Amino acid sequence: MTKLRIEGSFVATVTPFDERGAVDFGAFRELIERQRIHGTRAILFMGSTGEPTLLSPEEKKKIIVETVKMRPAGMAFFYGCTGPSAAAVIESVSFAKASGADGAIIAAPPYVCASEDDIEQFYVEVADGVELPLGIYNNPPRVKTDLHWSHLLRLFKHPNIVIHKESTTRVGQVAQILAAKPDVTVMCCDSPNLGLVVPTMSLGGHGTANMGGNIIPAEMAAISRPWTSYAEAETFKQTYLRMLPVLHFNYSAINPVAVKSLMKACGLPVGSLRKPLRNLEGEQLAAGLRIVRELELDKKYGFKLPRLAMAA
Repeated sequence: MTKLRIEGSFVATVTPFDERGAVDFGAFRELIERQRIHGTRAILFMGSTGEPTLLSPEEKKKIIVETVKMRPAGMAFFYGCTGPSAAAVIESVSFAKASGADGAIIAAPPYVCASEDDIEQFYVEVADGVELPLGIYNNPPRVKTDLHWSHLLRLFKHPNIVIHKESTTRVGQVAQILAAKPDVTVMCCDSPNLGLVVPTMSLGGHGTANMGGNIIPAEMAAISRPWTSYAEAETFKQTYLRMLPVLHFNYSAINPVAVKSLMKACGLPVGSLRKPLRNLEGEQLAAGLRIVRELELDKKYGFKLPRLAMAA
């Protein structure tokens, strides 16, 4: 069986809320169309950027059911199905499959702090339990468990595991994975603090699984394009260096606080964060708005910046 291959920008979208605090499906449609226009290859709903732990089970199901109907041609829709146990994850993935999802992304069960060997078996159990393309999210900052490349390479042999997203600081881990040439899409987080984007793309990675695309979708599409010639490498270098201030701002607070606050301030229909998270204000937010203005992103994307930012 040929595995699904996704190359390019895989954007972890925010979850938009309306003035009443309910999930805003009209806004979801606008945000999806924005991604389509600017070259995004795939969208992850209810990843850490989508505030999944602050959504009810009913809201999660409705997000899957309603957004699948909005999927543009040529774009893949994956859904975050991380849960406390293999059984719970299988149930979530099964619902996503029945609703028409293209795949699911799964991190290790949070708070459990299980051993790497145990989490390897957890992924095997999930992959055996549902026939749907799955992505592994190795994200020790969020879940503590940190899979070694030896665990990952074994997992990549499973026909249902098609994507790997790495969120560590270990360039050597990415190098070992790419050197083995597994039949899997290899991507990394876009955090400049982790520092994986440059080595991942230069070593033959297939793209980035990013949240920067929420604010700079066209630029993340350029940064995430696999290198097949010098042209892609040169475009990557110019775009990545120019967008570094945006990427650093996005990770200046726990995800998705900074990026969603900036999107709202730029006039995108995302609403506010759910408590206990709070939107940035004052100088913290003004710093992001200055970056938008200095890079002329407001002109490119038609953002309507607050007067305070224009006067700064």
